[in-house]
Amino acid sequence: MLDSQGLEVSTDSAQTIATIDRFGEAFLGYTQDAPAILEGIEADPDSVLARTLGAALFLFGEARQGRAEARAHLDAAAAGSRRANERERRLLDAVEAWFVGDYETSVTAHEDIAARWPTDLVSAKLGQYHAFNRGDSQRMARLALSVLAANNERAYAHGMAAFGFEQTHELVRAEAEGRLASQMSDHEPWANHAVAHCLDAGGRLDEAVEWMHGLAPTWEGCNSFMYTHNWWHTALFHLDRDETAVGLAIYDEHLWPIVPEYSQDQIGAISMLARLEMRGVDVGDRWQAVAPYLEVRVDDQVEPFLDLHYLYGLARSGQDVLADRLLGNIETHARSATGFVRVDWAEVALPAAKAMVAHARGQWDVAAAGLAPVLPEIYRIGGSHAQRDLFELLWLDAMYRAQEYSSASALLEDRIRVRTSIPWHHQMLADCLAKQGETGRAEVTLVAARDRAAALTPWAAEGGS
Repeated sequence: MLDSQGLEVSTDSAQTIATIDRFGEAFLGYTQDAPAILEGIEADPDSVLARTLGAALFLFGEARQGRAEARAHLDAAAAGSRRANERERRLLDAVEAWFVGDYETSVTAHEDIAARWPTDLVSAKLGQYHAFNRGDSQRMARLALSVLAANNERAYAHGMAAFGFEQTHELVRAEAEGRLASQMSDHEPWANHAVAHCLDAGGRLDEAVEWMHGLAPTWEGCNSFMYTHNWWHTALFHLDRDETAVGLAIYDEHLWPIVPEYSQDQIGAISMLARLEMRGVDVGDRWQAVAPYLEVRVDDQVEPFLDLHYLYGLARSGQDVLADRLLGNIETHARSATGFVRVDWAEVALPAAKAMVAHARGQWDVAAAGLAPVLPEIYRIGGSHAQRDLFELLWLDAMYRAQEYSSASALLEDRIRVRTSIPWHHQMLADCLAKQGETGRAEVTLVAARDRAAALTPWAAEGGS
């Protein structure tokens, strides 16, 4: 039988085929229908492809919880692998490698599938996911390119290419692909998101706000990650426009709590609260509202990028015992990790973790000194450019609060060169210069801040955010 991608599936169950298609559409389009694959497994428990996708479903939880279910599906798939075709066996290889943390083998398997069966966008997207989590943006772009020609009529393929190009700094190409995908389909939230990254990288704040708010109604059917993540980007644009009240309102309405048990919703909330506080916003008891959902994450150690966010959230909410336990677990895991991921955990995540705890506890000099040497390698732990910017912002904040005004000024000048349109950067630089006694430069910089703010189109959210 053939699935909706035109690929052979080793099953005689029409229901299993239908749920494989529903899983693929949910995965590529970020809808809420991915658990339908479990119905397909019930209809044909011997389907290797359905079992493999079922394992992936549980691994996407990005937590220790669910690994037993994933293992059971992988074992069942392996037991029946002789009945599978070669593509299905290669996908099983990829997900099995994912389960054991062998990401190189997993991505290589997805690249092999892309070369031999290029219409398999689900596999290519999985490969991109792993490359993204390893900070390998070049591989993300290559995977997308390898399947683009065979899927030229599918908006999802162009959305995948758009984000891969953006992460490799090919912004013109990325924006063109993202806008094309968004025109091809009125539900391509990943492409909407890729264009948002391009607008963010260029500091094009007015365009970004108009783009995201105009598309927001199409995100209503998305899963919680895509819904909250696109709103997270929208809130960032408002923060950069000095509209912190709008950013806080977006947090309350669209970021937390949507699915507070999910890892990506949690790190989005933590990242936004940290950014709001660095802009001088009193977030009230919102840290305490997030903290109870982080307790179950203490023993995860699935991805270092996630653990750093959980750690900061626990430390910032005053859960010192849990924060110290998580920090200890990160250190233990860093010692036991093997292969490529050992460097990620031991040389990047662990020192960053210590520095982030110091920041959350107001130990500014320790935080500044700890973050400085790891920032050049922070890409190794995954996350997008926009997401990883949190670590540089914490470093900037720590230097400022430790009264390292010269170093803070140098970083701010670099950030202004990249994106000149952010009033806050100019305001903070003016403050640093004034504190160093450079009153003339400070006044010029403050005028620039006012000019940048005046150039922004006033935001009027009719009917709320």
